[in-house]
Amino acid sequence: MKASSQRHLDWIRCEVKFDLFAQQATLEDYLAEVDHIGQRIARLEKRIDEAVEDAPATMKAVVSVLQAIRGIAKMSAAIIVAEVGRLSRFPNARHLMGYSGAVSSENSSGDRTWRGGITKTGNAHLKRVLVEATWCQRHSPGLTRTLREREKGLPAAVVEIAAKALHRLSARCGTGI
Repeated sequence: MKASSQRHLDWIRCEVKFDLFAQQATLEDYLAEVDHIGQRIARLEKRIDEAVEDAPATMKAVVSVLQAIRGIAKMSAAIIVAEVGRLSRFPNARHLMGYSGAVSSENSSGDRTWRGGITKTGNAHLKRVLVEATWCQRHSPGLTRTLREREKGLPAAVVEIAAKALHRLSARCGTGI
C-alpha cells in the first residue's frame, strides 16, 4: 500500500466519527475489511514470490528478463509466464498478442474493412496484465530508478532490447521520444 493511502486510512481511523451507532459500526466494518484484504494480498504476494524462487531456472530467467520492460514488475512477469508458458512458442509478438486477445476486432466484407476495439476473446488474465503494462508507456521514455534496479545483473543485450521497446512503445502510445 502506498504511503499516501496509508496516511489517508490513518486519518479516517482517527478523524472520521459518526454520531449514529449504525454508521460508526459500518465504518469500522469497512476498515476491518480493508485491513483483511491488505493482509490477504500480502500473503498471496509472498506465496507468488516463493513460487518464482522455486520455479525452474529457465522460468526464473524469463521472469527476471521481463522485468526489464517498464510496466512489468515481478507480479506481472510471473502472471505472463504462468499464463503463456514458453514465450518462444510464438513466432513473433503479433501471434502472442493474438493469443492474449489484445488485438483490434475486425469486420470485413469485400473491399470494406472496419477495425474496432480490442477483442473479447483470448486469455483474459494475460490481456489484463498487458493492457496495464501498456498504460505505463504513456509517460516519457526516461529510465526510472526502479527500472534501473530491475535491470541490474541482466545481460546487456536484454537491457538494449528493453530500451528499444521503451522508446518504440512510448512513441506508439503518443508521448514521442
